[in-house]
Amino acid sequence: MLEIIQFLLSCFYFFVPAYWANMTPPLVRNIPALHFLDVPVDFGRKLGNARIFGGHKTWRGVVSAGVVGMVFVLLQRWLYQYRWAMEFSLIDYKTVNIWLFGILLVLGVVLGDLAAAFIKRRRRLEPGAAFVPWDQTNYAIGCFVTLEPYLKLDLSIWITLFFMTFFLHLLFNRLGYDLGLHKAKW
Repeated sequence: MLEIIQFLLSCFYFFVPAYWANMTPPLVRNIPALHFLDVPVDFGRKLGNARIFGGHKTWRGVVSAGVVGMVFVLLQRWLYQYRWAMEFSLIDYKTVNIWLFGILLVLGVVLGDLAAAFIKRRRRLEPGAAFVPWDQTNYAIGCFVTLEPYLKLDLSIWITLFFMTFFLHLLFNRLGYDLGLHKAKW
């Protein structure tokens, strides 16, 4: 039982930068200093009759997710000097190229989110409309696509992250909704 708990905590610890990167855009929505980045990623362009990603996917979100994700990756690299961090880490932060790891992680978070938005627009779903389970797991899938060729982790880690992310996303989105930080309950 203790091994299962440690495995779950290790998976969670590994994915903390992705969780924070994904949570950041709604949290920074009302910061005036970042309003200059409130430009849609798709620059208002359409594919057919629908926006490519939608007006709510902005460069503010991309940049803020990137900065926060990278900060947490670097923090984990720094924490790796401590025994407890080494024991919980799924990767060796001393040997991994930390910049490549951080960029691939952030890229996975952003591309996963944009891919889900792209599919939602093709299905004519409005921003905030339920798109279960993709709204909850798109960034985990994106990170799998960008990180797995580099890290070659065991598939059980990615499956665990998929399910863990789904349930944590539901929990924190509901909390964010109740606090007025997020527009959708899911």
